[in-house]
Amino acid sequence: MTEKILPELMNTREVARYLGINDKKVYFLAKAGKIPCTRVTGKWTFPKKLIDRWIEESASALVERKAKTEERSFLLAAGSDDPSLGILHDLYEAQTQTSSFFMTTVGSTGGLAAIRSGVADFATAHLLEPARTGADNLAVQELLPSETVVVELFYRELGLLVPVGNPKGIKSFRDLARPKLRIINRQPGSGTRIYLDQELSRARLNAKKISGYDTLVSTHLDVGLRVLRGAADVGLATRTTAQLLGLDFIPLTRERFDMLVPKDRFFTRGIQLLLGIVGSREFRERVGTLGGYDLTESGRIINLS
Repeated sequence: MTEKILPELMNTREVARYLGINDKKVYFLAKAGKIPCTRVTGKWTFPKKLIDRWIEESASALVERKAKTEERSFLLAAGSDDPSLGILHDLYEAQTQTSSFFMTTVGSTGGLAAIRSGVADFATAHLLEPARTGADNLAVQELLPSETVVVELFYRELGLLVPVGNPKGIKSFRDLARPKLRIINRQPGSGTRIYLDQELSRARLNAKKISGYDTLVSTHLDVGLRVLRGAADVGLATRTTAQLLGLDFIPLTRERFDMLVPKDRFFTRGIQLLLGIVGSREFRERVGTLGGYDLTESGRIINLS
């Protein structure tokens, strides 16, 4: 009798009821290309026959996957650094009792390598927006693992951090090559270092002639602290870092900060819980209090095709 009631073409709500899941998860499945569907006049449509076949194939794949490995009880993130990640960690830990959330700062490219090798459950990176062209774009695309879901966390501003009052009168990247001006740099492989090197190349500046170019730290906070203590005259970091430390900020670009998840881990319990937090009002409000973020579309899935 149920078969007669269900239409041959179902909408999102009907599919959610049929599968026993919420509408939000159906949207995730559709946008990630994980469920048979098409868009008609802007709305998702799901052929019932293909959904039934997908259920059988998914069940078979699940049995095979469970035979190979069990879902681990902890969540491991690797990649780029940002002060807001501490808030994400705290909110996750507050909602779990038996699970733990660990983060390691290895830079954007290190994070992508970690999910490509299966070491991490997701990566944090800021390599995709603003869009790059030519050789820069090809280099970024080569770093992206295949079968990866990209989730927007927020937009943030990147720029030059200088002491209050900007005593050296720094205005742009070209000033970094001035004699006796000391910079503090980020480690190779970090998204911030990649951006710096690209801009130096565009400005035709020789990095070897920049004082402090080889002096490295691994976080935005470390950059700001070096400038604050007078150990460096300038460093590249986020507006949020400048505001937290009371430094002056010279804006250079607005960039998107993403969460990248391998498709085979996208629907694990830990990742789904994390996605719920990223899209929550509490996450947006707490991160927003730090200043320097745009969380308007936090949790949005990015289509790379």
